[in-house]
Amino acid sequence: MKKLSVVICVFNEGPCILPLALQIRNALQYIDFEAIFVDDCSTDNTRDEILKIKDERFILVELKRNYGQSSALQAGINVAEGEFIALIDGDLQNDPADIPAMLEKCEKEDWDMVAGIRTTRKDGALMRKIPSKIANSMIRQATGIRMKDLGCTLKVFNGKVIKDIHIYGELHRFIPALIALEGSTRITQMNVNHRPRQFGKSKYSLNRTPRVISDLLLMLFFKKYLQRPMHFFGLLGFITFAIGMVINIYMLVLKIMGHNIWGKPLLLLGILLVLGGIQFITTGIIAEMLMRTYFETQNKTPFQVRKISNTRTGDV
Repeated sequence: MKKLSVVICVFNEGPCILPLALQIRNALQYIDFEAIFVDDCSTDNTRDEILKIKDERFILVELKRNYGQSSALQAGINVAEGEFIALIDGDLQNDPADIPAMLEKCEKEDWDMVAGIRTTRKDGALMRKIPSKIANSMIRQATGIRMKDLGCTLKVFNGKVIKDIHIYGELHRFIPALIALEGSTRITQMNVNHRPRQFGKSKYSLNRTPRVISDLLLMLFFKKYLQRPMHFFGLLGFITFAIGMVINIYMLVLKIMGHNIWGKPLLLLGILLVLGGIQFITTGIIAEMLMRTYFETQNKTPFQVRKISNTRTGDV
């Protein structure tokens, strides 16, 4: 087993490949490492540049089509064989020289994840810094993960911890929250270098905001109701059903008193709320059955044991 696997997702980053490979070699020269480039179906010469590295420690994983950063990261993590796994951007803005210190901290202090904090960001204020600060604030408030810089890709993980989670959709932004959901609370941060982009242009823009919000809602559900979906759908269903029944009883009283209620918007609202309440409750029951099936068929438990120690000797 290698000591460290470095996963680098790239998409149309041809000019960055060879300089980045050289920096990784220099930074990790005293560490038994492998570097995994995941090419997310680039349309430039990225693949050819990776093959020019000519070093058995560097591995190329080519995806059949452009799946996005989350899937590319998961592909690299699946291939990684290191005891520890580092994630780093392929655009040269993260500095590989920060990895050894992060690895040492992760290993010696027994952290599950050491995340980078870009103390002096070299991005444009309008397109990157301001949206990033807003997103960081929203994610912190929603997930309870108190990290200063959730958007920094540069992170080092205990290999077992990162392999226990599954990154898909656009959930690469929420890796700390996903790890916390698996019961890993030993998460720390340290300052890292951040450099201006030398080649190409950023793949990030404001049009990603709706996707971030959608994923944030998903993470909220995961955090609070993943193991008890009936508590969410059931409560919502009972409230909706109760309001609908109150409205319908009121309309029934009006009918008994001789009023014409047919076609009234309030009557239609009452009927819709009753039907919606029944559907929410039914959805909760189905979700509970799915979660039970998931845990039992996958041999998973709703908890994770970090380690077991002998209290007399201190041995694990």
